[in-house]
Parts: sequence; structure tokens; C-alpha cells
Amino acid sequence: MTIRVMLVDDQVLLRTGFRMVLAAQPDMDVVAEAGDGVEALQVLRSSEVDVVLMDVRMPKLDGVETTRRICSEPEPPKVLILTTFDLDEYAFSGLKAGASGFMLKDVPPAELLAAIRSVHSGDAVVAPSTTRRLLDRFAPMLPSTGKEPRLAELERLTDREREVMVLVAQGLSNGEIAARLVLSEATVKTHVGRILTKLGLRDRVQVVVLAYETGLVRAGGGHG
Repeated sequence: MTIRVMLVDDQVLLRTGFRMVLAAQPDMDVVAEAGDGVEALQVLRSSEVDVVLMDVRMPKLDGVETTRRICSEPEPPKVLILTTFDLDEYAFSGLKAGASGFMLKDVPPAELLAAIRSVHSGDAVVAPSTTRRLLDRFAPMLPSTGKEPRLAELERLTDREREVMVLVAQGLSNGEIAARLVLSEATVKTHVGRILTKLGLRDRVQVVVLAYETGLVRAGGGHG
């Protein structure tokens, strides 16, 4: 199955470099490009795209707002944020807007390709521990409004699912959670799947964000 990729970046040279790397892959095809967020939204209306590589700092409409608008659509493509600096506020805002992860622009080609494949398959490409570092730094920016309705959502979870959610938000892998709770890894995976379904979340990154938003996990790694 070919992964249809869209490149969104105001630097033509950078898009050319990415296109060359992706074109060499038998399972990837660059089907669309845009130089800013406004153009990206227009192009997406007439293009079938699976994964969007999204720059954050662009004229007219930045990557964060563009990501938010894309992810608010029914059955949107997955968005992979490209950022210049690790752990910056743009990456944080991109995750909040619905991106499935972020990568540094100078990432080795092999890692970028692996990230695109991971996002396409439904996984988040940001390790939960990295997301947690982001949130530890930027949690004070989280809006206080909307916290109560989101807290009510957590009541849909069983005690075990809440326990698993806390550990996911603390950056543990399925294997580490299995060892901590004395469960099989398959059982943990099932719990994570149910958490995503019950809370309407796309991936583990969004689990971490929600855990911080609701105070289930606090900045610094503790839980409420």
C-alpha cells in the first residue's frame, strides 16, 4: 500500500529535499505540496492524502493552526509536525492541535521515513516520555477552561484503565506497564485500545495530553 504524503513548508529547497528522499521509497508517494497553511487547506480539498509533513513557522497561516483545522475535519490525514528546535512551544502546540507527533527538521532520512510509516499505521511517533518532557515544560500554558467536561470523560474508564492511562502518561511502554501491573503485554495493549476508544483519542500522545489537561498526571511526573 502506497502512503500518500503532502509536504507543507515555505522553503522550496527543503520540500525538494524531502521529496527526493520520499520518492526513492517504493511505499511512498508525494501527492501534494504547499508553501503555507492557507494553500495547504485549499490543496487538501482536492487531494487524497494519508500523512502531512507540516512545518510550523509559515506565512499567512502557521502550521499549528493549519493542523488544528485539518484535524477538525472528518477522517483527516495524520499530521507530523516538523520543528527546528526540540521541545519548543510549537511542537507542544502542534500536539495539542491534533498532530500525531513531531520530528526535528534535521532528522536522519531513515528516522523520517520510519516516522511517516508509524504515523500512517496509527502509531504516534513521539515517545510518551518525550511528550511528557514537553508537557512538564509547557503545562502552565494549558487552558483551565474545559477541564470539568474532560474530567467527566475519565469516568468512562474502569479503575484498571485509569491505572494504565496514568502509566502511559508517565512515559512507560506497554512492556513496562505489563511488568509494573503484572499483566501480559497483550492485555495492556487491549487496555490502551479501550482507553483510546472510550475517550475518542487518536493515539498515545493524546492520552498524555489529556492526562495533563485533567490533572490525572501533574507536571514533574506525579499523578493526581
